[in-house]
Amino acid sequence: MTKAATAALVTRIRRLMGERGYAHYDRLPAERELCGELGVSRNRLRTALKSMEEAGLIWRHIGRGTFVGARPVLNLEDVNFLRDQVSAPQIVAVRFTIEPDLARLAASHATSRDLDHLRSCAEQCRKARDWREYEATDHNLHHAIARASKNQLFLYFFETLNVVRRSMVWGQTRTSRKPAADYCSFSQHDQVVTAIAARDGDEAARAMTRHLESVYERILPELGLRTATADAAR
Repeated sequence: MTKAATAALVTRIRRLMGERGYAHYDRLPAERELCGELGVSRNRLRTALKSMEEAGLIWRHIGRGTFVGARPVLNLEDVNFLRDQVSAPQIVAVRFTIEPDLARLAASHATSRDLDHLRSCAEQCRKARDWREYEATDHNLHHAIARASKNQLFLYFFETLNVVRRSMVWGQTRTSRKPAADYCSFSQHDQVVTAIAARDGDEAARAMTRHLESVYERILPELGLRTATADAAR
């Protein structure tokens, strides 16, 4: 199987993942099912999956299956403990502390493959067919930014935060089936990705901060962004 053929199959698999709204730690269909859907042999599929695993796009566990994202480095017992100890304002404060700096680091360390992946994630957000798919693709974009930082310890903190955050019920009311075409997060994502691609770390951090401010003005208006920002600075 040539490199071009492998790359083409990887693109098809990633498109399938995006269309179905797979988020990090979601399990992909079994190899036999994927072979049938994609019309490829088991050997060709495994070559593509190996390439994706080396790029940190998936990880495989013998006897359990293939999962989206990089192999987790989390102690799940610690995550379960944290989930019961933290509040929504504390999660917001940590996001304001971590994610702008991850965007800044990504601007310095992202590879051309990382940048292509960031653009693809931002585009998949626009194509989401419902809110569930949007939230999955939005998660994928934020995680891709964290991975592009090339800082494994920072990535560990981000993944811990994200697992705890996603385990909480935020109670955001949806009044439509999917995001509107002019949904504000689309342009905010573009601003973050554009700054990272331009290697402008300070602007990437500012763009991420603006994005998070917009998100939490909608989700937790009672919190007050001054509170979140002040807590993040402590």
